Amino acid sequence: MTILDLVRAAGPLLWVLLALSVYVVYLSAARAQALARLGADARTLVERARAVTAESGPHAALAEVDRAAHPSPAAQVLRAGLARADRGVPAAESAMHSALLGEDARLYAGLGALGTAAQVAPLLGLLGTVIGMVRSFLVFSQTTAPTPAQLATGISEALINTAAGLIVAVIAYVARGALRARADRIMVQAEQVREDLPGWLTRPAPTPAPARADAPVPEVALTFGGAQ
Repeated sequence: MTILDLVRAAGPLLWVLLALSVYVVYLSAARAQALARLGADARTLVERARAVTAESGPHAALAEVDRAAHPSPAAQVLRAGLARADRGVPAAESAMHSALLGEDARLYAGLGALGTAAQVAPLLGLLGTVIGMVRSFLVFSQTTAPTPAQLATGISEALINTAAGLIVAVIAYVARGALRARADRIMVQAEQVREDLPGWLTRPAPTPAPARADAPVPEVALTFGGAQ
């Protein structure tokens, strides 16, 4: 029996599972590509921004971050905090919190759909199983002595749909777990920036030591009384 024969034997519900599998694979690949771009390491940029903030202030650090055009969530949170640094630390923290919420939605986009697919696919397979078994039992109402070939139609439909539903569910579940783990690692770096930036802004800038003028030492004239 070829794959085409299996598809025909499984009934119309298998086409729904095939469409769901294509969607799962496409969404997983698209999210993996997006996370690969967003997961670029921003530690070098963060350290450079910290040094520039200590030396020249947050405005110079913001210009440095803008020039880098880093796509990571950590860079976006850093940019949001530096942009509001002139309004005080609370304003910078609020801006970073808002930016972090936006990056959270961008990182975890599509994972809910994969979770839903992982839950729905076995149910669709179970529905196909029930339909196949019903067709098998309907054979007994049509003939008193059904042949194995007559029973095999419904049984094959039941088993093929069950297997297809489980395969789609496993792919969706594994992909969702891997993508979530990757998004969690990226989000940790962004949260670390949110925790560290207020310390940069409240740290007092080093004040240069006052210049010491080398004052000339006054000459003291010594006179000695001579004998008369």
